[in-house]
Amino acid sequence: MKTSEVIAGAAGIVLFAGAVLALAPELQLGRQAPPEKLARYSPAEARGRQTYVDLGCVYCHSQQPRDRRQAPDGERGWGRASTPGDYAYDSPHLLGTMRTGPDLLNIGARQPSDDWHLLHLYQPRALTKGSIMPAYPFLFQEIADTALRPADVVVKVPAPYGPPAGRVVVASDEANDLVAYLKGLNRTYDTHELPSQSTTAPGTSVSSAQEATP
Repeated sequence: MKTSEVIAGAAGIVLFAGAVLALAPELQLGRQAPPEKLARYSPAEARGRQTYVDLGCVYCHSQQPRDRRQAPDGERGWGRASTPGDYAYDSPHLLGTMRTGPDLLNIGARQPSDDWHLLHLYQPRALTKGSIMPAYPFLFQEIADTALRPADVVVKVPAPYGPPAGRVVVASDEANDLVAYLKGLNRTYDTHELPSQSTTAPGTSVSSAQEATP
């Protein structure tokens, strides 16, 4: 076989793969309008999203609940199967490839409490015994309670994880932005693209240790 034939064959394979894997999906989904109830990220949520990326959360958490024909993600409380429109404002998307922890696309519906998220970031074991999620104490500051300012967000840390008497844990702006992003992950609006799946009602904690850990 001539070199030119090999080159032509290889080019054909690359072009075919590009058409199937890139061009066809773009033509099918690229101009899809975002769902009516999907809001753009606020400035705080956008900053928190970048912190989510910087901390490597995407390595242990996905953002793509699957159809019940593929996996029982709905029964796990993770929400209906995701659709292309759910990611209309995500660039790049953060679908993830592993689930060391549960899927987070609807964590804002499952856990709408600021206090829960802040404590979970400060010390996951304070909420879920045996959790393997790393703690992020560098997102917080321990100060004397007499030094508190009106704008400070105090983290309610239970014993034995809390600071000594007379001191408190305060969330940084970075931590508050990350919580804003996590709370904004709520894709529980109705969609006609796929059959609806069961969801966990807002404010309801999931039962298993893994699902209680975002």
